[in-house]
Amino acid sequence: MPDQPTLLDPKAVSEAEALGLHARLIVEGFIVGEHKSPFHGFSIEFSQHREYVAGDDLRHLDWKVLGRSDRYYIKQYEQETNYVAHLLVDGSESMKYGSGKLTKLDYAKQMAAVLSYVILNQRDAISLTLFDNAVQKFIPRTGNLASVHNVMKTLADFKPEQTTSIAPVLHQIARTNPRRGIVVLISDLFDDEEKIMDGIQHIRFGGHEVIVLHVLDDAEINFNLKGNAEFIGLENTGRLTTRPNDIRKSYLKNFNAFLTRIREGCERNKVHYLQVDTSTPLNETLTAYLAFRQRT
Repeated sequence: MPDQPTLLDPKAVSEAEALGLHARLIVEGFIVGEHKSPFHGFSIEFSQHREYVAGDDLRHLDWKVLGRSDRYYIKQYEQETNYVAHLLVDGSESMKYGSGKLTKLDYAKQMAAVLSYVILNQRDAISLTLFDNAVQKFIPRTGNLASVHNVMKTLADFKPEQTTSIAPVLHQIARTNPRRGIVVLISDLFDDEEKIMDGIQHIRFGGHEVIVLHVLDDAEINFNLKGNAEFIGLENTGRLTTRPNDIRKSYLKNFNAFLTRIREGCERNKVHYLQVDTSTPLNETLTAYLAFRQRT
């Protein structure tokens, strides 16, 4: 398991911070931030000028007016609002798998760590939930950048031991968070697909934006194993000894069908779905996704 410094990959932080994670849907915030508020009369558009008074933020000076009239005027905007990103990290036993240097859980922890830092640093807020078949660790909503240390420790200390049950956690998030925000699910989604989609629908019904980061190992995606192999089920699913080449065609057919069902279910629910390969450097994964969000 990576130690705390490893969780915050400097390159990933730098590149992600330059792009930011901004809300695509209307959110309900707690403090002034950078995102559209749903309340009547609030927007992100320019409203009017007023004369500068001592203590005003110089960033809002209208330099064009100053150049023309030699007078100091402040641009006023309608109020904006911040969001809360609820980060849900699957810590079940199946996330322990890794054919390379990182397990799926290692990668998921790093994603959650970098996203937490970027979101807090841009003055938005987060909550963190680590779960398996129930919520195991929870950090309530915080907008304090200093709380990133608690996030790092909580992620680093967590060990996967139990089976997966994603849907109850999604329903719990929907019930306990009436204010609209962003819910980020980081998981391999090895669970009942219909129940997962029911949970996502519940969250979307409440007006939240949902992002699904589907974390998978390269060996799971491509099944490029050689020779004889013993497969050990990580969630009480038994053992199987076989030649991977003999079952590769059947495995890929079923696995790709699973990916298609998940992707289509997300599309139906207007959810951002991203398949994440743990063999891809984290900075590349996050930069590509955040850049995509800015274009859509």
